[in-house]
Amino acid sequence: MKINKKELLFRMARIRKVEETIAEKYSEQEMRCPTHLSIGQELVGAAAGMILQPNDYAVSTHRGHAHYLGKGGDMNAMVAEIYGKVDGCARGRGGSMHLVDQKVGFMGTTAIVGNSIPVGVGLGLSIKMANETRVSAIFLGDGCIEEGVFYESANFSAVQNLPVVFICENNLYSVYSPLAVRQPKGRVINEMVHSLGLKTFVEEGENVEDTYNCMLDAVTFARGRNGPVFIEISAYRWREHCGPNYDNDLAYRTEEEFLDWKARDPLDTYRKSLLETGQISESELCELDEKVCAEVDAAFEFAVNSDFPDNAEAYIDEYAP
Repeated sequence: MKINKKELLFRMARIRKVEETIAEKYSEQEMRCPTHLSIGQELVGAAAGMILQPNDYAVSTHRGHAHYLGKGGDMNAMVAEIYGKVDGCARGRGGSMHLVDQKVGFMGTTAIVGNSIPVGVGLGLSIKMANETRVSAIFLGDGCIEEGVFYESANFSAVQNLPVVFICENNLYSVYSPLAVRQPKGRVINEMVHSLGLKTFVEEGENVEDTYNCMLDAVTFARGRNGPVFIEISAYRWREHCGPNYDNDLAYRTEEEFLDWKARDPLDTYRKSLLETGQISESELCELDEKVCAEVDAAFEFAVNSDFPDNAEAYIDEYAP
């Protein structure tokens, strides 16, 4: 699958713009749910969305906007969900951390760290039982590696030879705690996972096309019924763990570290690289930006003009009488 470079750039820019707009408008107090932004980490969701097929399954975490949009989720429905509106992808009942679109195989995000991992493995088991060729992608952060359910799920996937793709975005922090205080000295996540019986891949997330190709190789391996795979991709979130602001003043990370990662922003560097090598023109970039802005503006207009759920919505899909 040859990389469509302009499409990848567009997808990254699209995710960046909608999340920057969420951050910009959050103080208006119309989005009354916690929100975890992926600004700085757009590449993984964008690339995975191009590689995964529409009928592949995917599940994600509390920081799932990029994965939802990358997999083909509806932007209007996502923004409406964050606004708590009935036209939201979870009918306004879940908010930012509960995004779902079964039409494109996106089976949900969750507020609980590690909670979606066994769901994704179960989906992988269903694929095997149905003798299908699709895969189940599980997006997770480095913090999930400290959850017991990850080890159980990885072990079960290996034993059952499931078509599961674990995609780990290692952004160095679990809320405000760096890896050094969470995991033993000298541990390398992908090496540890390899010892559990999974084929592993690792890539620096600042290398856009290398990351794309790494993910393509991993998904192709799993789709070929060769067993589960684990991909570790380095990433870095710019904004606070939860919310629209910057939090470097809390001193859990240094300003120097933040500026160093920001200078290597995959979206900005890839944009410049394509322009400098003549693979995209200034006019095409302007057209791309206009298209992205128009879609994002329309999504927020849609969300603002949508209705809140009726009280009766509270009883839909409930099991108790």
